[in-house]
Amino acid sequence: MSKGRNLVIASVVLNVFLAGALAGGAVWIRSGKPGQGYSLEAAGSRLPDQERMLFRKALREVRRESRQVILDGQQARREAADLLRQPVLDTTALAAALERARNADIAVRTRLEQRIVEFATAGSTADRAVLADGLARRAGPKPKPEAEPKKSP
Repeated sequence: MSKGRNLVIASVVLNVFLAGALAGGAVWIRSGKPGQGYSLEAAGSRLPDQERMLFRKALREVRRESRQVILDGQQARREAADLLRQPVLDTTALAAALERARNADIAVRTRLEQRIVEFATAGSTADRAVLADGLARRAGPKPKPEAEPKKSP
């Protein structure tokens, strides 16, 4: 009976652990902050259905058109990782690989932002307001102004 009792206890502990993991995962997903950081696509998440589909389609087109640049950036990051694993660090090559990755990221980001400008230009004032709210939400709360230092006499 001791063996059966141990199995029941182990089962209860495992089930409690799994239930906690599921609940925590659900809260994490629903919070809207799964570590994704700033997302341009998320800025349009509250657009009306038709406009949201057009917005996402426009961003997917940019990604498709930028596929080679994205792949180049990924390759540069792999090269940087390989360089970091070497017994002797080639800092010049590492800096160059990281710069290529950064430039690729900037190029894709620039194309995405330009497409958002085009989308906003063609959209209504209400749609632009929704995009503005989405960008503001992702930017976080406004910082409080710093108090001016007190002047001493």
